[in-house]
Amino acid sequence: MCTSFTLKEKDGSYVYGRTTEFGRDLQEALMLLPRNFSYPGVGPDSVPGSGLNWVGKYAVIGINVLGLDILLDGMNEKGLSAGLLNLPNSADYQKPVGTDGKNSIASYQMLNYALSNFATVEEVKAGFAKIFVNSSILKAWNGVVKCHMTVHDIQGKSIVVEYLKGELVITDNPIGVMTNDPPMPWQLINIGNYINLSPLEKDPITVDGETFAPPSSGSGLHGLPGDFLSPSRFLRAFEYSAAATQYASDLPKVELTWRILNMFDIPPGSVMIPPGDPYAGGVSGWEYTQVSSVADAKNLIYYVRNFKSLNIKKFDLMSHDLDAKAATSFPIGDITTYQVIQ
Repeated sequence: MCTSFTLKEKDGSYVYGRTTEFGRDLQEALMLLPRNFSYPGVGPDSVPGSGLNWVGKYAVIGINVLGLDILLDGMNEKGLSAGLLNLPNSADYQKPVGTDGKNSIASYQMLNYALSNFATVEEVKAGFAKIFVNSSILKAWNGVVKCHMTVHDIQGKSIVVEYLKGELVITDNPIGVMTNDPPMPWQLINIGNYINLSPLEKDPITVDGETFAPPSSGSGLHGLPGDFLSPSRFLRAFEYSAAATQYASDLPKVELTWRILNMFDIPPGSVMIPPGDPYAGGVSGWEYTQVSSVADAKNLIYYVRNFKSLNIKKFDLMSHDLDAKAATSFPIGDITTYQVIQ
């Protein structure tokens, strides 16, 4: 379970936020991948270096997982941000062979490839049309990483990159929201089933002289799904972000994004994972919000908060050496501190 959305600034730029949920420990940390970093493309045989190897053009800051230089979320120095979100039921990658296999990358490398090479969503569209994405296995994941990718650029444009039935499908995303299954085209159509919803309060009605009023405030969004299913979270992210953009446009976008992200925290114990589920690492447990992040594309600042600590950490990309010779990992921390009121 993951939920993502954007809030647009008045100048057209954006702030992007997302949550990340799984039933196994992702061992997440912040990682800075510098300019000219060498990426070994993983081919269909699951061997690093057998696919499309490349040298990154841009520096990238993001959240890596399992101690590897694989990012599940991040932002580059050009203000392009992107995230990989789970798509276990629908993701079906290409099956390149021969020379096409050497021009392919693993599904879990999509975000690294996008952020290290491109500055705009139009460049991402053109770039992914020229390569293949395969179903190679990530050993640390115990299988194929089935995901899709949300991408946002500094001009406020958004797209979703998916591989469905073995084909590349790129969907323009005017609302900036993405969750999980079903794929993005279905999610956009489903919005039409809820066009009756509104942040505005409903007026009382009168029938045969009797007046009926809503029991409390909040009547405009009555009927908005509140469960943890992906379509329900998609609709909530759409309604909350659209309402915030229209009716709370003067509030600082970073702080507003964090407020909305709070609405998508999954409390431990609310979603139980069976022991056979690969996303639980082979053991039973509960799915929970492990890490949340916010990308301020205009100011090139990346924020992160993890389950082990309620404190928000701030990473100013341009204050670091973007031409470093190696990737650098930064622990997010596991201590919550409280300000004592005297």
